[in-house]
Amino acid sequence: MATTPELDTSGTFRWMWRQLTSMRTALLLLLLLGFASVPGSIFPQRSQNPMKVREYFAADPTLSAWMDRLRLFDVYSSPWFSAIYLLLFISLIGCVLPRTLEHFKATRSEPPLTPRFLDRMDSYTEVAIEKELALAAAENWLRKKHFRIRREADSISAEKGYSRESGNLLFHLSLILILVAVAIGGLYGMKGEAILNVGERFINAPTSYDNLSFGKFQNENTLTPFSLTVTSFNASYNVATNAPTDYLLKVSTQNPVGGKVKNYSIRVNSPLTFGSTKVYLQANGYSPVVTVRDKSGALTFQGPVIFLPQDGNLTSTGAIKLPDMSPQIGFIGSFVPTYSRSSTGGARSAFPEALDPRLLLSSWSGDLGLDSGEPQSVYRLDTSKMEKIGLKQMKIGESYDFGEGSITFDGYRSWVNLQIVDDPGKMYALIGAILAILGLLLSLFTRQRRIWVKVDSKVTLAGLAKNGLPGLQDEIDSLKSELEKGRVV
Repeated sequence: MATTPELDTSGTFRWMWRQLTSMRTALLLLLLLGFASVPGSIFPQRSQNPMKVREYFAADPTLSAWMDRLRLFDVYSSPWFSAIYLLLFISLIGCVLPRTLEHFKATRSEPPLTPRFLDRMDSYTEVAIEKELALAAAENWLRKKHFRIRREADSISAEKGYSRESGNLLFHLSLILILVAVAIGGLYGMKGEAILNVGERFINAPTSYDNLSFGKFQNENTLTPFSLTVTSFNASYNVATNAPTDYLLKVSTQNPVGGKVKNYSIRVNSPLTFGSTKVYLQANGYSPVVTVRDKSGALTFQGPVIFLPQDGNLTSTGAIKLPDMSPQIGFIGSFVPTYSRSSTGGARSAFPEALDPRLLLSSWSGDLGLDSGEPQSVYRLDTSKMEKIGLKQMKIGESYDFGEGSITFDGYRSWVNLQIVDDPGKMYALIGAILAILGLLLSLFTRQRRIWVKVDSKVTLAGLAKNGLPGLQDEIDSLKSELEKGRVV
């Protein structure tokens, strides 16, 4: 009875390497990577929205602690996601590179010899032609059809369609390029956002960002030195549908900081570029301008306060916090660019442009919670330790006396949300995606054929369609027809 020998250590490693570098494993890892990315789109990520993560911990500390242990708030930097990514990278390289070398050798070699028994092959047929003319005529026809030829004394072996395997390999090599590009972007890239009112200046330094994340090998010292000032912002809207038709942001820049001032225009799909750093126009809204005075008339606060849009017509909400007043005062506000009343009686905006702006305020007195040491959103007011003292709706120029002082609605400014991105791997990812599509098209639509012509007691033809695509019989019939005519087209 035969026994199978046990694998030694080196044999075990060879078996594991073959399993890892198989195409089946690569496809499974690619599918697994897609599933592993799903939690990153469901749960807030600490690098992008830390405030939302803190809300999870406040709502359910126990569950959130377990989620944090599983790195569900840091999916893309978690060990398990990185392990899948690296295994996929290794699997693709180990699978594709040997095949690429073999294919390169195959393209330089001659087609295989003519089989001995052609009658067992597909599309077998006999041709009525003089034997002396058959091989020369067949070779001429095959070369015109771009076949690679191997001619022997009594036969011809021809093959075409090597670009099918070339396309297949190009597709997989392009996937490796995309993975490399994503890795380069993750290691050497940065992404941040900043909200600026018209007239404000932005300097590319960490303290100027509302949120900022660096790649593994990037830090604040690698930021491209530049500054820009928002000079104007204009938004156009369709009167019939309220949909935006154009956004135009004009800025003045200095690169490097302190250099010559230049003026540029930024649109949604037309970013401003500083080397590999791009500045995108991502969103816009309104900042009500208010003046707050205390009981004695002394100025407590004056300036624009950013409110965040809540709908397509830019009905916006925000908070005004006055920690220096005694007692502390806070306002929950709504800004309505074009005032209208909803069916339920509430105020809303009928159009995104500021045609009839109103400011609606709910005033509160008490502890703003700013001294507790816990971070809080500048756009929300924590009223858990405060008392409501009044409501007021104001037009531009109107004031509201809330008992501890007064607030005046002076007007509004537009604000823009700028996304600043430095992704050195982005262009490589684009090239990889284009090459992958081209490789896939080559792989799917290239017909790989082998045709044999043999002369012994008679002239016979046969062929083989290696990828199963139709059309082989048509080519055999065409070759047979031309041979029987005794000429070549």
